[in-house]
Amino acid sequence: MSSNKTIETDASVENFINAVDNEQKRKDSWDLVALMSKITGAPAKMWGTSIVGFGQYHYKYESGREGDMCITGFSPRKSALSVYIMPGFAAYQEHLNRLGPHKLGKSCLYLKNLDVVDRDVLEEIVGDSVQVMRGRYECSQAQLPDGTQAGGAGSGIVGPSAVGNGRRANMDVSSVSDNT
Repeated sequence: MSSNKTIETDASVENFINAVDNEQKRKDSWDLVALMSKITGAPAKMWGTSIVGFGQYHYKYESGREGDMCITGFSPRKSALSVYIMPGFAAYQEHLNRLGPHKLGKSCLYLKNLDVVDRDVLEEIVGDSVQVMRGRYECSQAQLPDGTQAGGAGSGIVGPSAVGNGRRANMDVSSVSDNT
């Protein structure tokens, strides 16, 4: 059985993001680090060479293949930011209608620029998807600064809130739709 190509590495997230050529994508990447760290309670980690991921879940298929992957994450690709919404988008149509310009793949939300999307809606989508993954799979549970588990009941991560300018994978895209 082949091993997973996308695994957590010790590479520097800071070096990776700071090496992004496009200034807007670099800024958006730091904003996503702030948003996803807040939601998951987990630090940013590199997954493979180009995915910044948060948290971890363990999956096992009926075929016997199993592995680990980040619960959510993103990659600042040349054409767009790829935001990984691991459960897919079936439950998020109303959110997507309010989000702003985007394209979709199977588990990828493609955004050109965070300044033109509704960040509260983006936070709702990411927050809910993390909750879904934690309910569906064995996941690492990060602790928040107050000692509570990230994403737990009453955590408030799904509701809208302002996401300020934060400091600082190859997925199947066979079913891409466009909402630009």
